[in-house]
Amino acid sequence: MRLRFFTLLCLCCCWFVSSEGETVSCSNIVSSGFRSDNISIADFGGVGDGRTLNTKAFREAIYRIQRLTRVGGTLLYVPPGVYLTEPFNLTSHMTLYLAAGAVIMATQDSSNWPLIAPLPSYGRGRELPGGRYMSFMHGVGVQDVVITGENGTIDGQGDLWWNKWRQRSLQFTRPNLVEFVNCRDIIISNVIFKNSPFWNIHPVYSSNIVVRFVTILAPRDSPNTDGIDPDSSSNVCIEDSYISTGDDLVAVKSGWDEYGIAYGLPSSNITIRRVSGSSPFAGIAVGSETSGGVENVLAEHINLYKMGIGIHIKTNSGRGGFIKNITVSHVYIEEARKGIRISGDVGDHPDDKFDPSALPLVKGVTIKNVWGVKVLQAGLIQGVKNSPFTDICLYDINLRGVTEPRTPPWKCSDVSGFAHQVSPWPCSELSSNQQGSCANYS
Repeated sequence: MRLRFFTLLCLCCCWFVSSEGETVSCSNIVSSGFRSDNISIADFGGVGDGRTLNTKAFREAIYRIQRLTRVGGTLLYVPPGVYLTEPFNLTSHMTLYLAAGAVIMATQDSSNWPLIAPLPSYGRGRELPGGRYMSFMHGVGVQDVVITGENGTIDGQGDLWWNKWRQRSLQFTRPNLVEFVNCRDIIISNVIFKNSPFWNIHPVYSSNIVVRFVTILAPRDSPNTDGIDPDSSSNVCIEDSYISTGDDLVAVKSGWDEYGIAYGLPSSNITIRRVSGSSPFAGIAVGSETSGGVENVLAEHINLYKMGIGIHIKTNSGRGGFIKNITVSHVYIEEARKGIRISGDVGDHPDDKFDPSALPLVKGVTIKNVWGVKVLQAGLIQGVKNSPFTDICLYDINLRGVTEPRTPPWKCSDVSGFAHQVSPWPCSELSSNQQGSCANYS
C-alpha cells in the first residue's frame, strides 16, 4: 500500500548578531508541505530484523528517488524495526522518515566501509594523515533534504571504532554519523542519534541548515563524539535539542591551519538556542579549527550539567583566521571544571607545514547572564602573546563552586575587555571602564 506522510520542508534564515550588535530574527524557518511521492524501504526488500543487511535496499531506494524525480520530491519511509546497513549516500529532494521504533543501524564490518578524500580545508583526515572513512549517511552537493520522523534512531554502533582508536589500529580517520558537504536547505529533526563512530552531525561548506528537536547520545568516554559541528557553513540554526556525548556538544569550526587559511570559507550566522546536555568537554565551543574564520554566532538559553568546560572559545598560533562577534547568553552550568575558557593555546596541527606566525584574531566576544554552581574555576582567558584578544565583554555572571586550593577563580593574560557584575570578580585585565565594542551593551 502506498503511504502518504506529512513532511516538513524548510528554508533557514538564522538568528544572528550583526556587526552592529543588532539581533536579527529567524522567523518562519519551517513551513509545511507535502512530498508528492512516498515509498517504503520495504518496497525494496528492506527487512528490520536486526540481522539482515539492508544496504542494497537503501541504495536502490535512493537511486530510484534520484533517477525518477517527482515534482515536490520523495519521502522514504522506514517502518518500525532494526535495519542493519552499510553507509549510503543521500540525494536531493528527499525526506528520510523514521517511524516510531525504527532504527537504522550501521554495520560493524569496517572492511566494506568506503574511503573518501580529506576535506580540502583540513588537508588530511582529522585524526590521521590521508583519506577518511565516509560518514554513515553522506550527502555531497545535495539540496532540500529532510531527515525526520517520530523519534526513530540512527545508531552508528561506534564501539568498534572507539576501541580501534584506543588501540591505535586505525589507518584512517573514523566516519561521522551524518555529513553534508557543499549542501543547502537541510533540516534534521525529531530523530535520535546514537553511538557515532566520530562526530555526529557535520555540515561543512553548506548553508541553510536547521537541526532541531534531536537527541544525540554517546558514552562520556567515547572519543571525539562531538554532537553538532557546523564547519565553514552559514545560516545554521540548532535548537531545542538534548546532547550527551564524549566531546563538545556543539562546536563551530572552519578549517585547520594552512589548509583552512587557503580554503578561506568562514562559518557565519550560527544560532544555538535551547540546547541542554552533558559532556566531559565543552558545552558551547568555537574551534579549535577556525582558520577560515568564525563570525556572528549567537548561543542562548543553554543548560549544561557535569561539564568539563561550560563555554569554550579556542584557537592556537598557526591557526590564522578570526573569531569575532560571538554572543553567549542565558546559560546555566551545574558541575564543571571551568565555567568559561577563551584560550589561544589549544589544538594540534595537521603537519609541520603550518606557519607559526599565522596568528588568530579574536575580537568581540560577549558572554552575559551566566549562572553556575559547583564550578571549580570560574574562568581562564589566555590570549596569544603577539595577538591579544580584545573586546572581551562579561556581564551579569555568577559562577560559584568549590574553588580548588591555590587556584585563583580567574586567570587572564594577553586580553583586554570589560566586566560588569561578575562574581567572583575577574582578573584586572578586564576593566570596569567601558571600552571598545563592550560599550554597546544594554
